[in-house]
Amino acid sequence: MEEIYGMIANVGFPIAISVYLLVRIEGKLESLTVSIRELSQAIGKMN
Repeated sequence: MEEIYGMIANVGFPIAISVYLLVRIEGKLESLTVSIRELSQAIGKMN
């Protein structure tokens, strides 16, 4: 039983941190995508 707890501690924690970071980064990537799209449209209007 302790071996299972050790595996959960060694594998589960990094997985949880990875999922948390991916969720946070996803929102920031969406924001960057919108900003790049707006910048592209502004540059298109300049020409």
